[in-house]
Amino acid sequence: MTSPEQRGVVITGLGVTTAVGQGKDDFTAALFEGRHAFAPVRRPGRSLPGDESAAPFLGAEIAELSVPEAFPARVLRTASLSARVALATMSEAWHDAGLDGVDPTRIGLVAGGSNFQQRELTQAHARHADHPEFVRPTYGLTFMDSDLCGLCTELFPVRGFAHTLGGASASGLLAVLQAVRAVRSGQVDVCIALGALMDLSYWEFQAFRSMGAMGSARFAHDPGSACRPFDRQRDGFVFGEACGAVVVEREGARRHPEPYARVLGMATAVDGNRNPDPSLAGEISVIGGALAEAGLTAADVEYVNPHGTGSLLGDDIELRALAKCGLGHTRINATKSITGHGLTAAGAVEVVATLLQMREQRLHPTRNLMDPADPSFGWVREESVPYEFETALSLSMGFGGLSSAICLRKWR
Repeated sequence: MTSPEQRGVVITGLGVTTAVGQGKDDFTAALFEGRHAFAPVRRPGRSLPGDESAAPFLGAEIAELSVPEAFPARVLRTASLSARVALATMSEAWHDAGLDGVDPTRIGLVAGGSNFQQRELTQAHARHADHPEFVRPTYGLTFMDSDLCGLCTELFPVRGFAHTLGGASASGLLAVLQAVRAVRSGQVDVCIALGALMDLSYWEFQAFRSMGAMGSARFAHDPGSACRPFDRQRDGFVFGEACGAVVVEREGARRHPEPYARVLGMATAVDGNRNPDPSLAGEISVIGGALAEAGLTAADVEYVNPHGTGSLLGDDIELRALAKCGLGHTRINATKSITGHGLTAAGAVEVVATLLQMREQRLHPTRNLMDPADPSFGWVREESVPYEFETALSLSMGFGGLSSAICLRKWR
């Protein structure tokens, strides 16, 4: 009899909401078209107050959000943007995996990320600065990240466990890895990993720009050219609102829809560094660790979905790590060139993008990759390309020295 740790883990459901498309079908079409939504940000609370001369922050914002009508209006009235997007995204993944008949006590939820609701908190503080006694009592709940889990478990029958997991920009992928561990250990049979939308305010935009992580105002008059991972003209990431959900379950635990993929191997590392600097050793470590757990060599990997933010230093370090691990032969593209950087959501959204490309046997283009930092890689550039592949590696890194990787194989 096999132990839970020896049983296979599969991905059976996906959900996605981004500025370029909500739902798997629209998102897939956007990826292959290279569709973008980059523009000066417009949401209240994202522009520097009282300074009309300041260069606008650029980003990709969700224009319209479709939330299932079954959700009670009284609940949605007090739900933040992050929470509403989470509900819509989780609903798609839930129904995609057909979870209605599963014992709720055998379902878990990991919401990847922290500080989800900075913009709405900034607005609340400004609104009640002179009269804090008028703040809504529900603020005592909604300012906490755990409110997102509470809302999701109130509207979906998840009774195994639910918690958040913060890992900066690696949070979304770390949530997927934690979900896999929960299923492997037998804690639950099904676990939903949610890369939650991080709703930035002008405080975070300004800090990211000041530290050089976020792109400058150089492309203010041509926002579509601003996000350019791995291109020599890159100068930082461009924010993109996004949320991804991935349903992980133990293979054979129930009769489920045909899975998207098996999880073969995964790894995380920390390099003891509080700063945003990437770690070559850490990235090499997680690539090697994921391949080792999967029982694969570098030659077995056919496609890499990289972290690829457009960072001056980060992109170079990532390419060096891939080269040192023998992955220069793989096809590679950058999902963030289309979606922007979803921060806490990015890792989960990129697992979704990887699996949708695997399902379609086609790779999306990398926007603005005019002059690759290292042209020796198998870049997918201006146009999407058909590509038959079964084995993929997805990488995600976060401030604080976090590196993570997952190896996936197409279900057959």
